[in-house]
Amino acid sequence: MTINIEHFEMLQMLLLVVSVAAMLTNKLRLPYSVGLVFIGGLLAIFPIIANITITNDLIYKVLLPPLIFEAALFLPQKALLRDFPLIICMATVGVIIAAAVVTTGLHWLLNWPWISAAIFGALISATDPISVIAIFKESNVNARLKLLVEGESLFNDATAAIMFTLLVSIAGGANPSLSSIVTHILLMIIGSLICGALVTLFIIFMIGKTDDHLVELTFTTVAAYGSFLLAEYFHLSGILATLTAGLIMGNRIVHNLITDKGYIAITAFWEYLGFISNSFVFLLIGIREVQQPIQQFWASSMVAIIVLLLGRIISIYPIGLVFAATPLRMSMQYQHVLCWGGLRGALALALALGLPDAVPYRNEITSIAFIVVAFSIVVQGITIKPLLNYLGELKT
Repeated sequence: MTINIEHFEMLQMLLLVVSVAAMLTNKLRLPYSVGLVFIGGLLAIFPIIANITITNDLIYKVLLPPLIFEAALFLPQKALLRDFPLIICMATVGVIIAAAVVTTGLHWLLNWPWISAAIFGALISATDPISVIAIFKESNVNARLKLLVEGESLFNDATAAIMFTLLVSIAGGANPSLSSIVTHILLMIIGSLICGALVTLFIIFMIGKTDDHLVELTFTTVAAYGSFLLAEYFHLSGILATLTAGLIMGNRIVHNLITDKGYIAITAFWEYLGFISNSFVFLLIGIREVQQPIQQFWASSMVAIIVLLLGRIISIYPIGLVFAATPLRMSMQYQHVLCWGGLRGALALALALGLPDAVPYRNEITSIAFIVVAFSIVVQGITIKPLLNYLGELKT
């Protein structure tokens, strides 16, 4: 890949746009993500912006790893362990149920082939609540609800990515047995965890050999991207590997190995990188929406949105019922927010853009995925705050 001065100039312009957008949305009291999607759409009318190529590699390998690592790095681990059974149930069983509902709906209502409907169901069912989390902070929503929303989104990314990989292989002609599917999933999970752990343990060892805060900061960047790329090299889940790396690096024991100056630098850097990565994703969504053949796919997109919301409802409320008699019970208010706050984002776009050309209905899947993601960010993103105000008990 050749990086020329035009790429650098484009980056500088986008950084300026991101900064101004953050100021404007704050003044207008709009969700930051919503403002960026609109601004991205406006920018798309300019030739220099319209020529931006949005690729799977850009979103999946460049922007997604820091988003996952940053979220895992700052996740409160004691609280995560306490609610882990509930979170992992929503992130696995919940995602599978939601994907099944979407798959069935698209097959029967739009007459899509089962495999195309299943691929779309897998890539669109994982949540990405970045804008919701930002609203949570503004609204002083209590810590447990924030943890449930953020924790579920982290782990369900891995579930969706593994389902997607398996379904794409089937679309490519593979005919695996049930036992081979289970074996493949287990190997992918275990292998990804090992990749994330090995890279991060090596990085921790190296951090222990230096007291230079800039070197410590650089090592964390290697942990985030190195774990992802190593897992992908072995055809495993880079998402799960980077999630593992972030959780290990976020452990309090590791914090004790890092200098005070290094910890401050790492915290500030990853907050910044998460902000920039999210901002670019939202801008790219806005730019791409202007390029979508919306008139051609608007009816199919409405169907996809409806069955996706239905899938979310069918996955969250029954799980809430299962845990109702346990110490991990969720109030109905929590469940309402989890349903409506289940926005979609970077992972869905990255997976859609990475679809092989041979997958049936590839163009429809990609275009509708962008429309559904934009809907969730704009419509659900704007209305989640009024919902939180209505359910006022959720505040600290």
